[in-house]
Amino acid sequence: MDDREPWRIGAMDPESTKDAAVLILFGVLDDALAASSSGAESGVGADLDVLIVVRAGTLRQHAGQPAFPGGKVDPEDHQAEDPFVEAALREAVEETGLDRDGVEVLGKLAPVPLPVSNFMVTPVIGWWKDPSRVAVVDSAESSRVFRVPVRDLIDPGNRHYAAVTRGRLTYTSPAFDIVDSTQRVTIWGFTGVVLDRVLHELGWDQEWDRTRSEPAPR
Repeated sequence: MDDREPWRIGAMDPESTKDAAVLILFGVLDDALAASSSGAESGVGADLDVLIVVRAGTLRQHAGQPAFPGGKVDPEDHQAEDPFVEAALREAVEETGLDRDGVEVLGKLAPVPLPVSNFMVTPVIGWWKDPSRVAVVDSAESSRVFRVPVRDLIDPGNRHYAAVTRGRLTYTSPAFDIVDSTQRVTIWGFTGVVLDRVLHELGWDQEWDRTRSEPAPR
């Protein structure tokens, strides 16, 4: 099983595919240190975090799922030098209220297909050089905004496959269990796939029990 394969429930429709972008924002964001020491030998600091939002439970698609800030590339985004970077930053501001001037864009990853909503999603990597306050801006879009310690994501004990059954087929994605304010949150599905890829490309991931599988959160 290759856990870095795309999360493909359904197939892309090339006639109506749309572009989207997400912001994967790393930084030293608060005083809450990671509970795990995983990744220390790779130089991952205990205070390194990544920004996550939880989508509102009332949305038609991906309701209640943890995700990176982001969304569809709008026509006005094409007026910017890079429409994907513009869309990722604009959506992050709209969802979390962050100050985009404090974000340094480090680069982009190759687009990843998301068949459920027929988007080709471009991940944009950023460094929060000047952190600003973040919170839920529109409760119709997001229910929570929080920062996840990267070491806790790397910890093999916090990793498994999340499984979803559709008819006779079962789909799996890399998943990450973390605790935020005493509440367990599972990052899975498309976001789990992208996060797994990023940690792998950065050389931060560690071997974990790939036989461990749990039903995806409902």
